[in-house]
Amino acid sequence: MGDELRVGIVGYGLGGSVFHAPLIAAHRRLRLDAVVTANPERREQVRAEHPETATVDDVDALLAREPDLVVVTTPNRTHVEVATAALDAGCPVVVDKPFAPSAEEGRSLIEHARAKDLLLTVFQNRRWDSDLRTVQKVLESGDLGEVHRFESRIERWSPQAKPTWRDSGGAEDVAGLLYDLGSHLIDQARLLFGPVSEVYAEVDARRAGVRADDDTFVSLTHASGVRSHLWMSKVAARSGPRFRVLGSKAAFTKYGNDPQEDDLRAGKRPVDDTWGREIELEWGDLGTADDVETVATEPGNYLAFYDGVVKSLTKGAEPPVDPADAVVGLEIIAAAQRSAVNRTVERL
Repeated sequence: MGDELRVGIVGYGLGGSVFHAPLIAAHRRLRLDAVVTANPERREQVRAEHPETATVDDVDALLAREPDLVVVTTPNRTHVEVATAALDAGCPVVVDKPFAPSAEEGRSLIEHARAKDLLLTVFQNRRWDSDLRTVQKVLESGDLGEVHRFESRIERWSPQAKPTWRDSGGAEDVAGLLYDLGSHLIDQARLLFGPVSEVYAEVDARRAGVRADDDTFVSLTHASGVRSHLWMSKVAARSGPRFRVLGSKAAFTKYGNDPQEDDLRAGKRPVDDTWGREIELEWGDLGTADDVETVATEPGNYLAFYDGVVKSLTKGAEPPVDPADAVVGLEIIAAAQRSAVNRTVERL
């Protein structure tokens, strides 16, 4: 491969326009060559935001350009179909989360990529959130002592559902917060505390006209004994802390969200060392009831994901996210769904 790798994106909704395209355009080794979208408004959006990027109507037209990498950020139900087509054309693939509708389909896709000897990875960008990186640093310091509980929340206030597959779709669309935000929260918990042995969940659809979950709680018991409590909601008029980690010596509490998504939505780009930095007012605190210190938030770095992709393509390094991790995440999501229906604790 040459110095510049040509990338094609399939889809230009939230994932394609806000996350992937800006990160690819900002990377010195990547060039956004083409975007698949038949939507006239989105085609105009691509031309306005990335004037040198072509727009094509379908996946076949993209694959005819022989890109060095294909990024799949289509509706969830089509991830496997589009990724398979790209692999069959000899293209390495990045798949947005959720990786697949089911663990079985995810495993089959991994085997297909292995048979083709092609890169397959999953865009778990929240591994590079500023606040998660801060939790990792606090854990490594040992200041918490022995951790027994990890709490993680992404809660929003959106009381009126939008008429989109993501907000109002059903099981056939692989819709709902458990697949959407749950894919991130479960992945982060496993990254921090390792394998999961038990799953309990409460999965609810609160808003009128909504068929998939919009208010969900998942409890994970890790093999290490740590319990992770994960909340995801679109009906939280006020949010709890983004993270709370309880240990035998101290606790770490952090409110507010990583700034990278809001910055990308606002048109900012990761072009210098100011990227991903949080204002001091939102830093977390570490300590006990009587003795608390402020902990500076580590900078976030979504661009690191594509650094890892480039290293995989050019140097044969391991992918930035092992797709097998995403399969385990899908197994946990399926266990959470069974738990919610049967009111049981599911053992893995």
